[in-house]
Amino acid sequence: MSTSTVTAAATPGALGLVGRRLPKTALPAIGAGAVAATVLLYVVAPITSRIQFVLIAGTLYLIGQTLASIMVEGSRRAADRFVTTLVYLAFLLAVIPLVAVLASVIAKGAERVDVNFLTHSMRNIGARDAGGGIYHALIGTLEQIALASLFAVPFSLLVAIYLVEYGRGRTSRTISFFVDVLTGLPSVIAGLFILAFYILALGQKPTGFAGALALTILMIPIVVRSAEEMLKLVPDDLREASYALGVSRWRTIIKVVIPTALPGIITGVMLAVARVAGETAPLLLTIFGNDSINFNPFSGPQSALPLYIYSQAGQPQQIAVDRAWAAALTLIVVVMLLNAVARLVARLARVR
Repeated sequence: MSTSTVTAAATPGALGLVGRRLPKTALPAIGAGAVAATVLLYVVAPITSRIQFVLIAGTLYLIGQTLASIMVEGSRRAADRFVTTLVYLAFLLAVIPLVAVLASVIAKGAERVDVNFLTHSMRNIGARDAGGGIYHALIGTLEQIALASLFAVPFSLLVAIYLVEYGRGRTSRTISFFVDVLTGLPSVIAGLFILAFYILALGQKPTGFAGALALTILMIPIVVRSAEEMLKLVPDDLREASYALGVSRWRTIIKVVIPTALPGIITGVMLAVARVAGETAPLLLTIFGNDSINFNPFSGPQSALPLYIYSQAGQPQQIAVDRAWAAALTLIVVVMLLNAVARLVARLARVR
């Protein structure tokens, strides 16, 4: 028997281990048929929504693919194709709104963003005036996020370390319970708390610092939970190896555990920053807004990009709405840049 004959006989196809498969052109044909049927349905029925078009076409494709797979490949492979297609359709349904929002913000905001818009404030600028910018709001957002991160990240990391490395018994369960409560806390409640306690009870004035305190409350549970999960993922073998070398527990945490979990911790911090960067309700109650530039977050009202977007979008003039779209695009870019910088810092720290 020749070598080619033995090789052919050893392949799964020659042994009959591979069942019948749908032709490569079957799935594209089913997809085209689903789209054509959906278009025909749109002509007959009064349906105009694009989301409905995607849902109907996806459902028809899923049904057609499953039926064809059952007839040709059998029920087991049909079930596999059915679940796989459901996963892809769910991914598309999640991505389409995100892409639509980004495309809309970029299309409507890019026309207004320029150097003048980024370097001027709204001082002495009316709703109908063509000038004005977001410099004062951009400064306020960066300062408030920096202060909130300065307060929330070290505190949250210490709480996460306690829960993972030291926490046992009722105290640990109580802390976890309150962290869970804070996770579901509406953002306006954080603003009301700072307004009632810091501004009214203590007699302080609305400042960027007060807004940062409200954002700190919102950041803490996110950072705690993400850091806790990352610390739990660090293998116990690393800790035990460090202990075996005579290293103390706290040095093991600082030198081994935290550097190992640092990329995940940074990701959690950026998730918290991304959330608080777009919060408007707590800032309405704590910073009150300001059309002029205020570099001092501890003195006087201050502005922020979410508050700027809220105020401009509520104006009836189209030029004010255009400023709101441009500020929204700037806010997205700022969050993306902060995320990129944090990723770079985490990578450099891991290399060391």
